[in-house]
Amino acid sequence: MAKIVYSMLTSLDGYIAGPEGEIALPVPEAELHQHFNDLMRQASVVLAGRRMYEMMRFWDSPDRETGDTEVERDFARAWRETPKIVFSTTLREVEPNARLVDGDAETTVRSLKAETDGLVILGGADLAASLSRAGLVDEFRLYMHPVVLGGGKPYFQSGQSLTLRPLGTESLSQGVTLLRYAPAS
Repeated sequence: MAKIVYSMLTSLDGYIAGPEGEIALPVPEAELHQHFNDLMRQASVVLAGRRMYEMMRFWDSPDRETGDTEVERDFARAWRETPKIVFSTTLREVEPNARLVDGDAETTVRSLKAETDGLVILGGADLAASLSRAGLVDEFRLYMHPVVLGGGKPYFQSGQSLTLRPLGTESLSQGVTLLRYAPAS
């Protein structure tokens, strides 16, 4: 059975993007980037909503093969090699190694969870909120940057109520602290 992990960079005040939806958090440097490369290589599948998928398509570009650093080139390869399921009612097509689902995310993810082994990475706050309400998220990983954005897209959707139990913390480079939680029930 798969383990579904909602994993995102976030500011100290809980935002994953700035007020206009822009990436407002510091760009991961080599050591932190490698952490995410390793995580991507562990993933059996990536689940993403439309906005997250469109943002991450940056890594599908052939230019990433000749990116500035080896750690970036490695992430691009890991991203392209990892199967993806994209949930969207507006997209009409996705890149190779991705499957588009425009129907019921909960049913699709329940089946995936039962039929897949290993780590499933979940990205995107709206999709994560929907799946956590359905009891399908096994772990929440907040990568807290030592910055305050003052507003924007929150890691946890407004009005979402969860009781969590701590699984641990880890200090990473760039002053980032990884906070890991599981649903209490």
